[in-house]
Amino acid sequence: MGLAMSTPVDKMDGPYKRRWAALGVLCLSLLIIVMANTSLTVAAPDMVKDLGLGSSDLQWVIDGYTVPYAALMLILGAVGDKYSRRGALVLGLLVFGSASVAGSLVDSASGVIAARAVMGIGAAMIMPATLSLLAATFPREERAKAITIWTATAGLAIAVGPLVAGALLEDHGWASTFLINVPIAVVGIVGALLLVPPSKASGVDKIDYIGGLLSVIWVGSLIYMIIEGPHFGWGTNAIVAAVVAGVGLVGFIVWELRHPRPVLDVRRFAERAFAGSTLAVALFFLAVFGTFYYLTQHLQFVLGYSALDTGIRMLPLAGAVFVGGAATALLTPKVGMKVTVALGMTVGTVAIALLTRVDANSTYDDFIWPLIILGLAIGLSLSPCTNAIMGSFPEDKLGVGGAVNSTSIELGGSLGIAILGTVLAKTYSSNLADAAAKTAAAGGPKLPEKALSAAQDSVGAGLVVAKEVGKQVAAGAAPKVGAEKAAALGAQQAQSVVEAVHKAFADSVAHTSVVGAVILGVGTVVVAVLLPRRASAAAAASAEPERKVDEKV
Repeated sequence: MGLAMSTPVDKMDGPYKRRWAALGVLCLSLLIIVMANTSLTVAAPDMVKDLGLGSSDLQWVIDGYTVPYAALMLILGAVGDKYSRRGALVLGLLVFGSASVAGSLVDSASGVIAARAVMGIGAAMIMPATLSLLAATFPREERAKAITIWTATAGLAIAVGPLVAGALLEDHGWASTFLINVPIAVVGIVGALLLVPPSKASGVDKIDYIGGLLSVIWVGSLIYMIIEGPHFGWGTNAIVAAVVAGVGLVGFIVWELRHPRPVLDVRRFAERAFAGSTLAVALFFLAVFGTFYYLTQHLQFVLGYSALDTGIRMLPLAGAVFVGGAATALLTPKVGMKVTVALGMTVGTVAIALLTRVDANSTYDDFIWPLIILGLAIGLSLSPCTNAIMGSFPEDKLGVGGAVNSTSIELGGSLGIAILGTVLAKTYSSNLADAAAKTAAAGGPKLPEKALSAAQDSVGAGLVVAKEVGKQVAAGAAPKVGAEKAAALGAQQAQSVVEAVHKAFADSVAHTSVVGAVILGVGTVVVAVLLPRRASAAAAASAEPERKVDEKV
């Protein structure tokens, strides 16, 4: 199948000629594993109706993908380094595509959760492989540009996922959002075999499997705790997961400090550029995923957009990511990553702060600029951080470097949805209860306790309750005032509940945005302090020799 199939990069004269085409394959592979989560937020309502999912089922349909994805990346990145990075990419795409087919065929909550978990295993192979292959294929002078394109693809996927899912759901069921992964995975596999050069590290005799296992235990338990506690209460499961995560983390650190060839040298976190970049990635995705979580709900449930219309209205974010990526490619070499990353995080804080102005009368126009500014922030900050993280690892640990970057993304994203999602839910519930109490105190209709409790569960549930209340009012009034007047009374009562739900949710979006802006703002200061000055970073970079890809076929 050509040069890429048989000739390793280090055996070629000069840079690999088809490296930009290979980057296209890597970005396509990245696209589907990010879209797998963002598209599901749009498909979730159809899945709830078709499969009869409860709130717990739906949460695990979403997060069943995240736990194995985050937990397995470090060890699978190390395995890819030793045996074959391209092989890890191809196998991951095969697993991901096969699990997508299975997910489209099942008809139960447990079946979908299982399929999503296997998709997460495939994603854990793919994600670190994309970054390690990128770093192995591109010479140093082009690597930052390639990483900028890779990062922009991740930003694009955040917005494109709902758009693609929305377009499919216009004429097809939720299963189509799984099946769309299959042709993309097939193209990725063929493209990898034809265009991506083989790559694996030399001189790796053994893998630190015990360290890898400990990383699986503590990361998996931490993600489980983050999901379980805020959504289902801090009961036995969440507490046990917290204890296991803490003990596993301590065991991992102690083991890695004593191991001669650790899967991850934890001493790297003493390096300011590495620690600051890793923290910046986690904080940024905490803010982005958390904000995305409630923005898509507001667009659909409050502003009334369809799944497709919601996806279209997220596109300004995707376009702005590319603009921000182009800007950081120009700025970072001139002013240094400390300035660029701090600027990007500041811009991101401003974007989220603008959402604190949201109220029940807000229209889509009030969301355009926050989306654009947030996209610019993603483009400005993330590629310099990713470049710094990958530059901290030697050639034989590129897969591990990619896993660290990607694990930071997943941990940050999970924390964002957990923290901001919890603030959102509690604020919405409290706001709705207050509104119901004020209406009753003013002599208005009193919402039944059971109906109020159901409406407090989520904005979607609140709108369902509004319809049911309207029907009940109309049915009760019909014998007294006639069908026509009863229908009008029912519609009036339903509309009053809808307005209360919309206001409660809009106010909770504004309140949650305050929390998100504070977290990212404080994080910006911490990252700015951690990142070294430009002179220090430049000295470290010049001291590091050019990395050659030393591979075995």
